[in-house]
Amino acid sequence: MSQNFDNTANNTGGAFPAGTGATDAGTTRDTGSTTLATSGGATGGGAAATGAATAPAGITAKAKEYGQQVAEYGQQAREYLTDKASVVGDKFQDLRNKDYGQIAEEAKQYARQNPGQAILISAAAGFVIGLLLRGGRRS
Repeated sequence: MSQNFDNTANNTGGAFPAGTGATDAGTTRDTGSTTLATSGGATGGGAAATGAATAPAGITAKAKEYGQQVAEYGQQAREYLTDKASVVGDKFQDLRNKDYGQIAEEAKQYARQNPGQAILISAAAGFVIGLLLRGGRRS
């Protein structure tokens, strides 16, 4: 930024007297004896503009409120995931303790009670296994 003030000729308090710092971004104004050239931004009396503005109280309060809501939702998600992880861990422990013969017998019994669902589950599992085995051999 540059400011050029010519106070030598006929300065009678024109539109922009020296040191007022009034600027228009990217413009040059010549008001007779006072010339003001700027490259953008607002300055006050030759001091650099900081650009820091204080937020209104309403925005600050809203931001704090949203921050508290996010923290609450995060805590709820953490509790939910902890509960679900413990349930999954318990299921794995149950499977680890079971006999594979017992699991096969339960599957047969389920297939006898629900033949339609068993066929659909088998078809879906076969489709997924087929996609996995086929992998990169697409022609």
